[in-house]
Amino acid sequence: VVSTQSTGSSGINAEYGAATIVATEECILWALDRTTFRQLVLVTTMKKREMYEKFLNDIPMLQELESYERMNLSDALVTTKYKSGDAIIKQGEEAEAFFIIEKGTCVVKVKDTFSSQHTNEEVEVSQLNSGEYFGELALLQQKPRAASVYALTDVDCAVLDIKAFERLLGPCLDIMSRNVANYEKQLTDLFGEVSLEDLRR
Repeated sequence: VVSTQSTGSSGINAEYGAATIVATEECILWALDRTTFRQLVLVTTMKKREMYEKFLNDIPMLQELESYERMNLSDALVTTKYKSGDAIIKQGEEAEAFFIIEKGTCVVKVKDTFSSQHTNEEVEVSQLNSGEYFGELALLQQKPRAASVYALTDVDCAVLDIKAFERLLGPCLDIMSRNVANYEKQLTDLFGEVSLEDLRR
């Protein structure tokens, strides 16, 4: 089912004897006993939780969450790194995740299909920094992305997949929904009377 090569590893299943691993050639293996492995996983999990809890406590929107809810959110987040210039999300794509910026600066852009020039080139709408978030509207509205977001510098994002977003951020959904008016105001300032729905056409 799975093969590994030099410096590779095989997954350890919690159920003893769930798979058989056979050497296909002479090899030297490093092995961890079950207790040590679980202790290492626990220590890693606790460090990750502590790091995220400190970070999440400083985000105003997440003050709506109880302490145990922030703890659950910490466990579900995954840090993803992006290089300057990388596209994190693209306008028109289906939404699969929610992003909180841990470090760095992102730029939000939309295609210019509304101004008198109709260049269809991307126009900067805003910039986002550490502690700010994006990607929530498409998840809330269950519609394609209305804008693209690029890493302006090297960026670390805490990423939450769509299922965890729906399960863990319930108390924050009203706050996120209020952002629709702010986003549409930014678009109106750039292009005149434009709605988020126009960007998805």
